[in-house]
Amino acid sequence: MVKPLVPQFSGSELEGAVALVTGAGVGLGRAEALALGAAGAKVVVNDIGDAAHAVAEEIKTNGGEAVGAPGDIGDWDFATGLVRRAVDEYGDLNVLVNNAGVLRDRMIFSISADEWDTVLRVHLRGHAATCHAATAYWRERNKATGEEQWARIVNTASEAFLFGSAGQPNYSAAKGGIAALTLSIANGCGRYGIRANALAPRARTAMTEATFPPAPEGDDVDPWAIEHVAPVVVWLGSRAADHVTGNVFVVYSGKIGVMKAPTLDGVFGAAGETWTVDELDKTVGAFLGDGARHGFAVGSDLKL
Repeated sequence: MVKPLVPQFSGSELEGAVALVTGAGVGLGRAEALALGAAGAKVVVNDIGDAAHAVAEEIKTNGGEAVGAPGDIGDWDFATGLVRRAVDEYGDLNVLVNNAGVLRDRMIFSISADEWDTVLRVHLRGHAATCHAATAYWRERNKATGEEQWARIVNTASEAFLFGSAGQPNYSAAKGGIAALTLSIANGCGRYGIRANALAPRARTAMTEATFPPAPEGDDVDPWAIEHVAPVVVWLGSRAADHVTGNVFVVYSGKIGVMKAPTLDGVFGAAGETWTVDELDKTVGAFLGDGARHGFAVGSDLKL
C-alpha cells in the first residue's frame, strides 16, 4: 500500500485570501485547491461538472470555505466571469491558479485541426482568459487605492515546452505559450503588485500516469505524488512570495528547480556583409557537428 502524503499547513499562510483554481476537480488541481483551503484561503473551485462541487465540499468538511463553479474554462466569457464570481462570493481575489488541461496526443503528421484546437483552447486560451480578467481587476483596484495588490498568478506549464514531446505537438506548443504568457504578465503587471510564476510539475495524474513508474509500496513516499506540488502553490500565493515573479519552477518529490532563461550556445559572424551558404556550413554547421549537439532538443533527462 502506498504511503499517503499529507502536506501540513498552519491555516494562517493564506488567511484572508481568496483563491480561484481551474481544473480543480481531480488530480493536481484538486490537491492545490485542498491545500489552499487548508492554508486559510477561501476557494472558488472550477472544473467540468459535479467534481467542482465535490471538491468544494471537501474543503468545507475540512473546516475551510469554498464554492464550486463548474464550467468550460475554454469558453472566454465563462472563464473571465470566474473572477467576478470570486469577487461577488468573497469580496476579492488574491490567488489565481490555472491548472485545467486536456490531452489529444498525436504525431504532428497525424493531428487533426480539432485535436490541435481543443488542446490550445483549454490550456492556453483558458489560462489567458482568467489572467485577462484577474489582471484587469487588480489593475483597477490599484488605481482606486493607490496600493500594490496581493495578487498572485500560478500557471501550469510543462517541461514539454522545452523538450518538445514527440507525440504532443499541441500540448508542447500550448505549454510554451503558457510559459511565455506568464513572463509577459510578470514583466507588464508587476507595478500593480501582480506576481506571476509558472510550474512545470513532474506529477502522476490521470493525464500523465503512463509517463511515470508505478507508485512505491510500503513506507516509501511516492516521488511523483501530486501532493508535493501543493506547498509550492501555497507559498507562491502567500505574501512571503512578494519578491518572486517571472519564474518557471520544476517541481517534484521534495525538490524544486528554478529554470534559467535560455542562453546562447554559440555566436557566429559573417566575414563579409552577409552570409554565404558555404560559410554557414563551415561555421554554424561545423559547430553543430554530426548531430550530437541538439540545441533545445536536449531530451527530458534534466536532473534535480
